[in-house]
Amino acid sequence: MKSRWKFNVYIPSLVDSLSSPFNLKNPPLPTSQNPFSAPTSASLLSLCGRDGNLRLGSSIHAHLIKQPQSFDFDRFPRNALFVWNSLLSMYSKCGELQDALKVFDRMPVRDTVSWNTMISGFLRNRDFDSGLMFFKKQRSESGTGCCGFDKATLTTVLSACDGAGFSSLTKMIHGLVFLGGFEKEITVGNALITSYFKCGCFSEWRQVFDEMLERNVVTWTAVISGLAQNEFYEDSLNLFAQMRCGAVSPNILTYLSSLMACSGLQALREGCKIHALLWKLGMQSDLCIESALMDFYSKCGSLEEAWKIFESAEELDEISLTVILVAFAQNGFEEEAIQIFMRMLKLGIEVDPNMVSAILGVFGIDTSLSLGKQIHSLVIKKNFIQNPFVSNGLVNMYSKCGDLNDSLQVFHGMSQKNSVSWNSIIAAFARHGDGFRALEFYEEMRMEGVAPTDVTFLSLLHACSHAGFVDKGMEFLESMTRDHSISPRSEHYACVVDMLGRAGLLEEAKKFIEGFPENPGVLIWQALLGACSIHGDSEMGKYAADQLFLATPERPAPYVLMANIYSIEGKWKERAGAIKRMKEMGVAKEVGISCIEIDKKVNSFVVGDKLHPKADIIYWVLCGLLEHLKDEGYLPDKKCILYYLGQEKKDY
Repeated sequence: MKSRWKFNVYIPSLVDSLSSPFNLKNPPLPTSQNPFSAPTSASLLSLCGRDGNLRLGSSIHAHLIKQPQSFDFDRFPRNALFVWNSLLSMYSKCGELQDALKVFDRMPVRDTVSWNTMISGFLRNRDFDSGLMFFKKQRSESGTGCCGFDKATLTTVLSACDGAGFSSLTKMIHGLVFLGGFEKEITVGNALITSYFKCGCFSEWRQVFDEMLERNVVTWTAVISGLAQNEFYEDSLNLFAQMRCGAVSPNILTYLSSLMACSGLQALREGCKIHALLWKLGMQSDLCIESALMDFYSKCGSLEEAWKIFESAEELDEISLTVILVAFAQNGFEEEAIQIFMRMLKLGIEVDPNMVSAILGVFGIDTSLSLGKQIHSLVIKKNFIQNPFVSNGLVNMYSKCGDLNDSLQVFHGMSQKNSVSWNSIIAAFARHGDGFRALEFYEEMRMEGVAPTDVTFLSLLHACSHAGFVDKGMEFLESMTRDHSISPRSEHYACVVDMLGRAGLLEEAKKFIEGFPENPGVLIWQALLGACSIHGDSEMGKYAADQLFLATPERPAPYVLMANIYSIEGKWKERAGAIKRMKEMGVAKEVGISCIEIDKKVNSFVVGDKLHPKADIIYWVLCGLLEHLKDEGYLPDKKCILYYLGQEKKDY
């Protein structure tokens, strides 16, 4: 409070001095009486830099110019250098690097702080070339009487080394650490560890960590966080356990990193132990901890626990609200997620792009398109449309809700398209069975220089499957590893099996599966069985179904599909056997749901549904349509629906 009081007193005197002409007959006050002494001026400039107040900072600079003793290195060397460095810091923090450079060039004497301020300023403003040039110049001039680098210089440069492209620079700085004798500095060691993780050098951090004579909480947290962020979840938790056995106590950031590791591993038991520790330490009410706990419980499938934390939270922010939205969406509670989002809007809670992106992700074929359009209007009103996550979400939302034209319109309206954008529009056309357009967009994507991902090829294989482009699909599968070094996942192989099966190449699909180096997963066998269902091949179908029975005996899909295949072939005894086996295993068929939106309301139906309020009218209309179909000569294929209706001899 004392410093604020002084600040308020000094400002009128500054404004008065600037508004009146400088009078040489009234020399500046002595330092002890001068409100603009070197320490005071430096403090004021520091405040201006912190708050980004360029106008006031430059006004102070103008006033200091009128006081020659402020820059007098002969009489007040330390005070003068203090003021010069404060000016450098103020201009660089305000983003005026050219003005900072002018001040730097006019300095008669520079110290390490001067160089560090310029290096930090350029790196903070993402001008890496200029920042590294100053670092190199500092080192070259250190041999001609200029001060050399210090630990602050090293940590500043290391903080900018973020990404695989900076791995060589990080290793060079590591060498300078030994050259300058800073290997015992704990802050330098911590910066090296963080930088190595950011650059993807996962073996070098261990060397630094093992060679450190002293480790503080920042050291341990840097390693635990780095391992968790790079998906070495088990190693992260092991190191956290090792830390707790030592003398250094974890802090909130350490616990956040360990919870991230538990989320990645879905380690419910270990996460609950950490939750208990947080209760014991009284940290459970921290806003970031609450968000991390909600994320952990939701990813472990314990949505009830996540909801308890959400309800008991004394304060909520954008992160915690986004976490609970994603929690409901990812655990299959799409309707609840939408209700939470609508409730937030009604309560006047400010939504951000992350929340909108999360809620757009829950939309599917059974979601209201009109609600999606309302959210689109909200996006335009809030000016979120340029956010790539929101735009990509809109593309997916419209395509999943059946509106391919609006999906395409949003895509073309995006000013910046990333790989997710292209993947979304390729998947949209693949989802709607337009394989030609999906492949055309892939070619456009390549012309734009956007590298495909594994998701891109998944959509392309899906498109080829539905369009019958077998040769093109096999070409894409080979291109993944040959041209893009992407290892296919089980989902890709399942798409290939589905593609071969749909084309009637069931033997080729079987040979493709037999060529797998590992045991095929459930998705592969489901794809083959689905293809057999299309073509009515009970022999091949039984081969695939037997594998599914062994892997997932509780799933109804293989029983139902085999019953349908036997129905197509007229093998009623075998069909009855499949149904009997399903009943003996206690497996119930999942009810299929059809949805249609009328007057902004989604209506859902199941087979034999009598619960709809207008069921009588609906069935009356359907009977009329069937009569018209029969008059036109259409004979419905009853074989595949006999199991569902249980009326083998009934005519329509």
